[in-house]
This record gives sequence, structure tokens and C-alpha cells, in this order.
Amino acid sequence: MIARRFFLAVALAVMCALAAAQDAEAQIEIGPTLSEILKRGFVICGMTEADGFAEPLDGNEWRGFDVDICRALASAIFDDPTKVMYSALPAKERAASLQGNWVDLLASGAPWTQSRDTGQRIIYAGVSLYDGQTFLVRRQRSFASARDLSGVSVCVQRGTSYELTLADFFNVRKAPYEPRAFETFEEAAAGYEAGKCDALTADASMLYAARAKFASPADHAVLPDMLSKAPRGPVVRQGDDQWLNIVRWTLYAMINAEELQVSILNADLALKSENPDIRRLVGVDGDLGAGLGLAKNWAFRIIKHIGNYGDMFDRNLGPATPMAMDRRINALWSNGGLMYAPPVR
Repeated sequence: MIARRFFLAVALAVMCALAAAQDAEAQIEIGPTLSEILKRGFVICGMTEADGFAEPLDGNEWRGFDVDICRALASAIFDDPTKVMYSALPAKERAASLQGNWVDLLASGAPWTQSRDTGQRIIYAGVSLYDGQTFLVRRQRSFASARDLSGVSVCVQRGTSYELTLADFFNVRKAPYEPRAFETFEEAAAGYEAGKCDALTADASMLYAARAKFASPADHAVLPDMLSKAPRGPVVRQGDDQWLNIVRWTLYAMINAEELQVSILNADLALKSENPDIRRLVGVDGDLGAGLGLAKNWAFRIIKHIGNYGDMFDRNLGPATPMAMDRRINALWSNGGLMYAPPVR
């Protein structure tokens, strides 16, 4: 009887050990996208040119907010933000290029909607920028809010959702307005600057970019009201959950780093922090990279090379840049904004 119990105990111990080994192996199994990236030695990032977000320079060099998301991924994987190949894509070719495995991700796609998230075999990994339709106005008119607009003329691109949302906004308020439609947004912006209308409407990011090209950008203000929701962020193919998690948690790590006040300037000091949240984030305690197939200091690499979310925003879009964009709803949740990420733990 004793011998039987002994052998049963040994068998149970062996089974538990094998199960634990299988779990550990499953935890670090490399998915198809990460495997291909490691094999080729760089990330392929689909980019659509946009001021402040994705601006091509010489050769394979790009700069901008969306570019830094790709550089953050390369940092997490290779500890080298230069391990990226950028693929310039027209807006109409983005989804097909991702579906066809020509790129590993889109740094930013069209605004996140249900139909795009479910109908194109792609999935949004998170929100890197909360955008939406609003107005650009002249500061001398002293419009503090979109609700102050009445009896005004508005430049807008013809045949777009902006035109429909504009009509809804004024019709619901029963406020008079005069739409002045142009074939392209660039023509609408030029018409506004030339004084052909009192306001210009489009997504806030587009308005900030248009204002930056005006002769006197400081004479114009982007109103804080949002007429629509247009969340933007990195996009991946459906079917590779590990890669989705890597892209998602790259963004989340940068948001958490800003909340914990860990930046590109003090990343090395964070390694000596006694704050348990910081120690987990930078990989001093625990190994939270294993489940992603990455090194334990994957988040530290991102912060060291790229910085936190605020670093990325300020460097490309902030007050010291031509875009001069206010954080507003893109501020951290603790500062009255919408930027919030699950904890790294």
C-alpha cells in the first residue's frame, strides 16, 4: 500500500511538472508575425503621409507621432528604434496592404468604427489619438465654443461626412449658417485663410495641420468642442493575438510611463526606483515580457529610446512644434483627459 501511494505521488509530481513545462512553453511561443519580424530583422510599418504624424525625410527616414509608434515597437523587440522599414501607402490601399501581409501594421488607420473593426479582417490595437470634427476660427472673432457659432459661413470639403455632420450640428440647434463647399480639404483651407468663410471644419488633427501652413497661424484657434468621434490608433491583422498584444501593450506602456512620471529623461533612474509599479514596468521585478515573447525589459527599452506618451506627443504635436496642438482630451485621465491604460502587472 505504501509503495502504491509512493508511485502515485511520483506519477502525480511528474504530470504536474510536465504540465508546468507545457504552460511555460506555451507562454513563450512565438506567433507568426513576431517570428517573421525576428527572421527578417525589422518591422514593416504602413504609413500615410500627414503633417506631424508621418513625414518622409531622406531615404527610409520618417518622423512624426505615428512614426514614433513604429519606433517604439522596434525598441521593444530589438532594443533598436531604427529597425523599421516604412511603407508609404495611399489611404485607399492601407487595409488591403495589411490584409495581404505587405506590412506588419498600420501606424494609424482611418478612424476606428465598428464596420472597419469587423468588416475588413483588421483590428484596432488601441487609441493613440482621440480625434473628431470641430472648427477652426479667427481669434479676433472671440468664439470660445462651437455653440457660439450662428449666422456664420463655414468652409467644408464637399461630399464628405464633415458636410453631413456640419448640417446636423446647426440644424439641431436651429442656428442659421452658410456652408461653402470645396472639392478638396486643401481648397477649403485656402478659402478660409483667404476670408471666404468665417470657419473651417474637419477633424481637429487636420485643422491643426492646416493652421500650421497659414501665414499667421497664431491668429487662428481650434475650438475645443467635438462634433463627432474619430479615435485613431495602430491597426493589425486579425488572427495573431500575440502581435495584437505586443502592439497594444507598447502603447499602454507609454501611457503608463507618463502616469508614473517615467520619461526619456529619467528612464535610467527608474531602474533604481522603489515604487513597485515602476519596478514592474521597467522589468526590475517580474518578467512581464514572457507572455509577449519579448525581453523582460521591453517597456524600459521603449521609454529609453522613445519616451512616454507625453514625450511622443510633445515632440511631434505639442506647443513647441508647428502643429501646436493642445492635449485636451488626449491628456491623461488623471489630468481630465481620456488617456487611460490598464496597469502593467
